[in-house]
Amino acid sequence: MRKSLKLELAEARHMAAAALQKAADIGVLETVCIVDDGGYPIVLERMDGARVTGPQIAWNKAFTAAGHKRSTHLFNQTPNGPALPGNEAFGIQWSFEGKFAVFVGGFPIVVDDEVVGGVGLSGGNGEQDTHCGVAALQALHDLLTGHRVLVAADIKK
Repeated sequence: MRKSLKLELAEARHMAAAALQKAADIGVLETVCIVDDGGYPIVLERMDGARVTGPQIAWNKAFTAAGHKRSTHLFNQTPNGPALPGNEAFGIQWSFEGKFAVFVGGFPIVVDDEVVGGVGLSGGNGEQDTHCGVAALQALHDLLTGHRVLVAADIKK
């Protein structure tokens, strides 16, 4: 038996606030979803005026990042992205009733080498979603002194 880390509501709220602040700073209307290690939402917030499709897309990205333990943009990187036609994982995006997202904007939350959840963003372009996701991860890093929080946007686990 081993003990595992769990992402808590206060931490998820802190991450969401940082992501939404970054969105406001760069002038984009975002939705952010922070999920636990099982892919279930802890915090889901949509900025006023953001697209109504954002909550589901952000959740899908966070779900995928947490469950598959890798950033969503890695599924389509060339030349050997697993979700690209001709590769053995092509079609993975239709898994989990279409909830599996294989495009930029979802990042696993890694604390002390353990995936404890995921963060997903929807509303901006890929670069904007990435900036907001990294802001959320950086906020958790700054909050959790004494723990290693992976902040890199291109987590390859």
